[in-house]
Amino acid sequence: MAEKTADEVAAIFSAAGDSVTVINTDKASGQTDEDFKARIKRNVDHLELIKKYKKLDETTSIWTSESFTAIDAAITKGKGLL
Repeated sequence: MAEKTADEVAAIFSAAGDSVTVINTDKASGQTDEDFKARIKRNVDHLELIKKYKKLDETTSIWTSESFTAIDAAITKGKGLL
């Protein structure tokens, strides 16, 4: 398996932004508390997972200059909603 390209890393980071948006979106009308919490948990888990992504050496992070401020805030908010 090859190292992730810059485009692949950018796509992963973009997907993280989608999870941030989901966590910051209020519960939909008609959505059960159980479904809402499951949605939040999936997205928190996703964010925590991608923060851990490593290069093939399994030590070096794939992340370079990306800002995780919004991601960290979404993880904190999401955990508070669970």
